[in-house]
Amino acid sequence: MNANPSIVNAGNVSALKRAALATVIACVLTVGMACSKQPATAGSGFPQTNEVSGWTRTGDTRTFAPADLSNYIDGDAEKYLRAGVRSASTADYKFGGQTQVVADVYTMSTVDGAKDIFESEPAADARSAPVGDAARLYAQSLVFRRGPYLVRIVAYQASAQLQQAMLDLGQGIEKKLPH
Repeated sequence: MNANPSIVNAGNVSALKRAALATVIACVLTVGMACSKQPATAGSGFPQTNEVSGWTRTGDTRTFAPADLSNYIDGDAEKYLRAGVRSASTADYKFGGQTQVVADVYTMSTVDGAKDIFESEPAADARSAPVGDAARLYAQSLVFRRGPYLVRIVAYQASAQLQQAMLDLGQGIEKKLPH
């Protein structure tokens, strides 16, 4: 897998889901906390089941405020905080009922913040892809930026049609991002 293993790996998915649930509950219960101040559009960039052919949404959107980002992306949160992250939203999908992926939308304070994060990622073993302002398509992941948004899709299994499917999902997410 060419995605950064410190961000998401199969070994910490359950812990990530528990941390996400705890964060969401804390945000709902605590009026005025950073999570409740997130823009209503932060999680709106996720297509519903079959809105993108072959993709099934398998859970709710989870949104993390900057103060809670380390609960989601263990080890890399500081990089995102320095780049001006305003929120991180994530949703789980399955392609063809088998391949599991996680899709993340990072809303940055500026276009430069999204560009800085994108450019800090390794370009080896990736090819350019027709989505967003700039994109890298790897064997099991797609990363792209559009305006102040950075989108990352990471698959847990490989398949013959995975790259095209991730590109289709990425284009579906891009269409739903606020302008």
